[in-house]
Amino acid sequence: MTTLRDKARELFAVACLAADPAQALQAALAKAPLPRPGPGGVLHVIALGKAAIPMATLLKEHLEGVPYHMIVVTNYENARDLPGATVFAAGHPVPDENGIRAAEAVERMLTSATAADRVIALISGGGSALLPAPAGTQTLADKAEVNRLLLANGFEITEINLVRQHLSRLKGGGFLRRAAPAPVTAYILSDVVGDDLRVVASGPTVAPIGTRQEARDLLQTRGLWPRLPEPAQALLTSDAAEEPLPAAHNLLIGSNRKSLEAMVAAAGPDAVIVNDHLTGDVSGAATSIVAAATAARKGHPARLIFGGETTVTLKGSGLGGRNQELALRVAMTMPDLGRDWVFLSGGTDGRDGPTDAAGGIVDAGTTERIRAAGGSPEGLLSNNDSHAALKLAGDLLVTGATGTNVADVQILLLG
Repeated sequence: MTTLRDKARELFAVACLAADPAQALQAALAKAPLPRPGPGGVLHVIALGKAAIPMATLLKEHLEGVPYHMIVVTNYENARDLPGATVFAAGHPVPDENGIRAAEAVERMLTSATAADRVIALISGGGSALLPAPAGTQTLADKAEVNRLLLANGFEITEINLVRQHLSRLKGGGFLRRAAPAPVTAYILSDVVGDDLRVVASGPTVAPIGTRQEARDLLQTRGLWPRLPEPAQALLTSDAAEEPLPAAHNLLIGSNRKSLEAMVAAAGPDAVIVNDHLTGDVSGAATSIVAAATAARKGHPARLIFGGETTVTLKGSGLGGRNQELALRVAMTMPDLGRDWVFLSGGTDGRDGPTDAAGGIVDAGTTERIRAAGGSPEGLLSNNDSHAALKLAGDLLVTGATGTNVADVQILLLG
């Protein structure tokens, strides 16, 4: 069992390394040269997201002799000083006042850009919460409440960002409007399934996912509309027409799929990607993972790889995240396979929900260890308290901030 657990952790490290933002950006710049400003112009660089620091650090190596200004906005865990840049550390997943100040600084930089300037955007996951720019009469508290409602009620990331784009001055292409007339080139590290660039960080340099009407319809269908703050309702019912977006050059430089492929290559010939679109509620995801384990042939070691981003509907007051709850559910529902097994589910950013863990790593003895420590797996799960359950079992996956973010990966190893 120790060997399987070690192997699972090793493969998770491979997934994070494959999503190394500096390497991904270096490869992109090797294929196409960095845009240079025109005569008398400067380069405005804005790095946004959980991978902002390593991306900005790498880009600086390509700026010798080029006049530039740089702003970096990242989460507290990944923040550090970067000579030549103004670094903002801000709240994630709940936006805070530091994020507001960062957004104001970004807007000042963008609106100062001229046609001779060039704007470079380095975008990675987490940018939606890190750069709140409330539109209309919304306050930061309004934005935080919208985020809380969407996250607590099982909305998938595309649905969440559909709503958030219409409540922000910078999301859904707002970045481009403020940068005009300066051309914008964006290098994007995707943390969303399917790599829809409109969804990553709520798409500051691309068109919105959908219309205000579509966002409103979604909220009404799911019964959340009456609970939305009034300023948010006002924005989503506005009939004001949006002007066409300026053009931008958006480049995808890394993704969840690339991490899954790296794990398969490292795991050996019996490794396979079972599902690279593991989405929806964690209960359904757990069922599909258990089914894959049951279907695997006995007597043949198996390395089953999954990737995506699930959701959790909060019904209790416990602490956890989608990866921890998925791991706990798999541990509780896996039948006796007649063989050793280990299952790991982790966020590649090193953080799962509002906890210090990246996820969980469980095996056939997990539920027994929880009970032996005085806990009830069923009771803890019903209270959405997966963090406490896995902590009792010694099954939390704690890595610290990884400096990248390409959604979640799951590893099922069968002995």
